Order: sequence, then structure tokens, then C-alpha cells
Amino acid sequence: MCWYCGTPVTEKEPFGRSQVCPSCGKDLRACKNCRFFLPGSRGDCSETSAEPAADKERSNFCDWFSLDKKYRIQSAGRAEEQNRAGSARTEFDNLFK
Repeated sequence: MCWYCGTPVTEKEPFGRSQVCPSCGKDLRACKNCRFFLPGSRGDCSETSAEPAADKERSNFCDWFSLDKKYRIQSAGRAEEQNRAGSARTEFDNLFK
């Protein structure tokens, strides 16, 4: 599933660097889509042999990249949560208009 929009990934691994999400156009072979992505760890990566990537949202040459299976479940919930937060924010703003 795309780390940005939550669209299911139908392509099979390995992904090339130019592989993008058909829905939003974001890079699929990015740290945020990797099973080793771990914010807060050294380089935000739990794989100790991997070189830290400068931009976690752009494609890179990491040899350790593997699509995160857990992220497929989490991102759908995250998108729903963002929608609810946006709705709540709009309702709050409307109180003061």
C-alpha cells in the first residue's frame, strides 16, 4: 500500500527506482514504504547495515528495501484518522465564523 495515499500496491517486488503510485505519483521504493523504516532510530532505519537516506519520501538505491507488510494495514487506518481530524478541524473553525 502506498505510504502517502493508501492505494494498494499491485506490482510485485522488486520495485525499480522509477516505480510510482498510480494514484498519487509518490515513489514506492522509498524509506517510508520499507519494512525497516523505524522513525527515531539511527537514520530512521532498523537495518544497521543500510546507509541512511537523506529523503525518506523519495526513491533511493538501498539494497535492503522490502515492502512493509504491516504498513498496508496501518495506512488505511491512518488515512481514515486524517479524514476525521480534518472534519473535526473544519467543524471547530465553523464555530467561530
